[in-house]
Amino acid sequence: MSAFYAPLNHETLLQIHGPDAQTFLQGQTTCDVRQVNPQAAKPGAYCNPKGRMWADFLLFSLGSERYGLRLRADIADTTRDTFAKYIMFSKAEIEQDPAWQVLACWGPDSASALLTLCGALPDQQYGCVSGEGFCLVQIDRQGQQFELYVNSSIGEDLLQSLASSLNQAPAEQWQLLQIEAGIGRIENSTVASFLPQVLNYDLLSYINFKKGCYTGQEVVARLHYRGKSKRRLYIAKSNNNVPAKAGTEINADQGTQACGTVVNALAAPDGGSIMLVSVAENALDKSLRLMGESDVLSVSPPPYPLEKDA
Repeated sequence: MSAFYAPLNHETLLQIHGPDAQTFLQGQTTCDVRQVNPQAAKPGAYCNPKGRMWADFLLFSLGSERYGLRLRADIADTTRDTFAKYIMFSKAEIEQDPAWQVLACWGPDSASALLTLCGALPDQQYGCVSGEGFCLVQIDRQGQQFELYVNSSIGEDLLQSLASSLNQAPAEQWQLLQIEAGIGRIENSTVASFLPQVLNYDLLSYINFKKGCYTGQEVVARLHYRGKSKRRLYIAKSNNNVPAKAGTEINADQGTQACGTVVNALAAPDGGSIMLVSVAENALDKSLRLMGESDVLSVSPPPYPLEKDA
């Protein structure tokens, strides 16, 4: 069976709950929280007043007046603490329950295996199905990539069934799929570094430009309606077997001025490394290198149209 799973220990969940949870999140994040329900999740971002992102996340429902945010574990504390500065004015609370695990499932046969385990499947990208102690979200359009969130305190049977039904694989295989899909992530070293458009989030439904005000909205909307992002997210490959750190600068034609930044990077299975890079559009016809290195990067567009504010 071509179906795989991996625990994603580099990911975690924050939970926001209470009578004002929806209103609070609606005023803080780029996605329309009103569209999140037991059948639909939404990707989004949390920005500072200058429009720079504290975090990217996937937001989903965990029941009445309760939401889960899946985000990278290395930015969870910063994100929680920043939310906490404002949530005190709302009838809502934020917490991190270590009992919840984040797992990835993928492969041509993953859907049929998960149907048996969960009893139902999402029917579209970011669609959800849930049950006692779990939530399953479809990540891609084709229905071959899923994330499964399980409360291990009550979902131990599901975790055991998953391990016996799918083949365990390294989490790096899942991360490689996300890089190849052109989905950039905020890491600890790039917190408050990027505008959402720089990571193509306006092209990937992370931003709802009609939802109204949220923190950073003025800057993000101005770029959408009155300007154009000078940088976009691309896929790059290097012959260096040691992946560059997120935040590493990129130069053009061995110049001293940075024209781009490494967003995420991973060792490639066939040697070298593969990465997502935010690069100035006017530098794409030049020889791009990681700052201080001689190897020229091979840069290609992500597998979706790079249209202005699509």
